[in-house]
Parts: sequence; structure tokens; C-alpha cells
Amino acid sequence: MAVCIKDQIQNMNLVIGCTIGCSYCYARNNVRRFHMTEDFSRPEYFPGKLRLMSRKRPQNLLLTGMSDFSDWNPEWREEVFARIAQNPQHQYIFLTKRPEKIQFSTELDNVWFGVTVTSAKEKGRIQAMREHIRAKHYQVSFEPMFDDIGEVDFTGIEWIVVGTETGRRKGKSESKPEWVWNLTDQAHSLGIPVFMKEDLLPVMGEEQMVQELPQVFYDVLEEQKAWKSK
Repeated sequence: MAVCIKDQIQNMNLVIGCTIGCSYCYARNNVRRFHMTEDFSRPEYFPGKLRLMSRKRPQNLLLTGMSDFSDWNPEWREEVFARIAQNPQHQYIFLTKRPEKIQFSTELDNVWFGVTVTSAKEKGRIQAMREHIRAKHYQVSFEPMFDDIGEVDFTGIEWIVVGTETGRRKGKSESKPEWVWNLTDQAHSLGIPVFMKEDLLPVMGEEQMVQELPQVFYDVLEEQKAWKSK
């Protein structure tokens, strides 16, 4: 049975807001709906949420579910990564669509950096990430996919996520099975795990869904189960 990625990876929205302005942005719609901030186009930092990192029960955490790392001020980054260093029990994921605007380096082994690629013309973001962001772990999020991505240089990539567009936007795009298999087959040929997001279930069918995580993420989930049994 297909699982929701949010059951495996929790959002910790330390920053809310993004300056990119994608037409398909679910985060912007949610912020407007629930009045989370005054202006989504002006990223806002919530340092009070840093206390959540101190929880001893390990979690896989996405810290850019409602922001882009390229918009984070250097002071925010410094404070967040200092707290990450103090809490190695978690795995932390950061995503960006503008790696070329970032100059960042971390030696922390529990930090994952990724880029979002939605079309073949955006594949250059992967190389830009390798050039501008120095990290122990890299991943790529192909969602939503608007066309066939084609051949991809997966050098240094340890995980990929694949998804289709959600929501009710007029002209909404739907990923095709062959686009998903193209990426999945390339990744698997290199031993890279693939996670097809639950929104691909109507596209792929239950039996064709592939939902794999990096081993360290599985380790965190196993530790979570051990905490529940105590």
C-alpha cells in the first residue's frame, strides 16, 4: 500500500515565504488560506520553532516545506545549523530551486541538500547544487514534472523523489508513467533509492509504486517505533 511521504518526513517550517512566485505553489495557497503570514513573497523566520529540534525522539525533517533555502538570510542559516549540530538525532532536508544564488558549506553528516527539477530545461540545477553547496548528502526532487526530464547526471545523488502536480490549478499538469519510469530506471541502475509520492498513485497504479528511502531515514523510523514501544 502506498504511503504518504509526510508520514516518513515531517515538515518544520522555520521560514515561511518565498520570492520565486511559482504558479503552482501549494505553500503560498496554504499560507493565504490559513493566514500564516502577512505576505508570502516576504520570507519570515520563526526562531521559536528551533526548540522543536531538541526533542530526543529522532525525526526525518524537511526544513524548507514553505520556503526556498536561497531566500534564507545568513543569520538564519547560522542559527539553524548551530542548533542542528546540537541535535544529531534527526535527519534534516533542505531544498532550493536557485542553487546558483547560494554559497554554503556544511560538514554535518545528517544534513541533506536537494534541488527541485520540474522540467528538462531545469536539469542544470543539479550541477549548480554540486558547485555552490558543499554537503555530505545530495538529493533531487522531481516534482511536479511538466515534461520528460530525459537523461540525468546523478553523480553524487543519493536519493530522488518523484511527484505530479496537486491542487486545482487551471491547466494543471499530470505526469506520465513513462516520465516516472525514465527517472526511476536511471536511478536504480546506479543503486539510488526512489520515492514516488502518493499523488502518483492514480498515474502509476498501486502495484507500480516505488517508495524507497535512504537507509538512514529507515533507521530513524525504526528508532521511532522503538520509542513508541517503551
